[in-house]
Amino acid sequence: MHVMELPREVIVGTDAIHHVPEACREIARGNILVVSGPHTIEIAGKRVANLIKSSLNGRVYTEIVQSSTIEEVKRVVEVMKRKNIKLALAVGGGKVIDVVKLASTKSGIDFISVPTSASNDGIASPFASILKDGRRRSFKAQMPYAVIADVSIISKAPYRLFASGCADVISNYTAVRDWKLAYMLRNEYYGEYAAMLAELSAEIVMRNAELLRQYNELSIRTLLEALISSGVSMGIAGSSRPASGSEHLFAKALEMMTDKGLHGELCGLGTIMMACLHNADWKRVKRALATIGCPTVCTELGIPPEYVIKALTICHKIRPNRYTILGEKGLTWEAAERLAKMTGVIP
Repeated sequence: MHVMELPREVIVGTDAIHHVPEACREIARGNILVVSGPHTIEIAGKRVANLIKSSLNGRVYTEIVQSSTIEEVKRVVEVMKRKNIKLALAVGGGKVIDVVKLASTKSGIDFISVPTSASNDGIASPFASILKDGRRRSFKAQMPYAVIADVSIISKAPYRLFASGCADVISNYTAVRDWKLAYMLRNEYYGEYAAMLAELSAEIVMRNAELLRQYNELSIRTLLEALISSGVSMGIAGSSRPASGSEHLFAKALEMMTDKGLHGELCGLGTIMMACLHNADWKRVKRALATIGCPTVCTELGIPPEYVIKALTICHKIRPNRYTILGEKGLTWEAAERLAKMTGVIP
């Protein structure tokens, strides 16, 4: 048995931020906390806080988080307790949203996701990526009560973040294949509806690569809908399986060795290689990533080829209970080097 979690409300569009007070009014029963980052507080955090203050009773507090660490989560939990917070809003990128997502879960209160960029599917998923003991870990958390994505705000974020979000969605292409493999070989639960929703998100992004490259209102809406659908697929599945497989394990292994490359960018490189292992159309994946403007060769990110090879040989150990195309023993150095060269991920 698993529990399905879905956002109650999703608002995407230009000036969607003006719907924040209305969404808060539905569930706010006391003090509200607006959490943002050091830059996003100026971009949208203060604006959100002022919109709520002018429309609702009760006190509105603001808090800034610097990073997505377990220490920051604990600090925000303490703030929520000390100020008797009944509703939290995460106004920022993936790190801010992940911290608020886990902190609100621990505090037993609802939260609203107000992304300022479209860099990953965490804006609408029930999982938080948090740094603990030197390693980035995925924590089960709650779905946002609502997602309010203002295209006019997100369009001001650097294009690289947008492209990284595209790559994160494309990674569903191999994640679903890994999930189905685990079902076939290990009798793991496999939800066809969640799998199809995740696959559709990846398909729409790959099929519309040329459109997405234009970085206009339509392309931003297209990606946001795909990211939110990807997050919802995880809520339906009750796990991150539809959107996190061998390609994410590879990305996490690389993140342990270097801070170069955004999460989605590393997942994109992993998806190319894992699609090859699955005997899927890895060349199509690579073309779509290149068209969007995502890196397809490790040196574009300044990552040495040997890091890629090493990551391929150790990534199966990241989550031993998550069966993927890598199997239980992973790849040898020679096999990893051959795979990376064959797909052009290393020169």
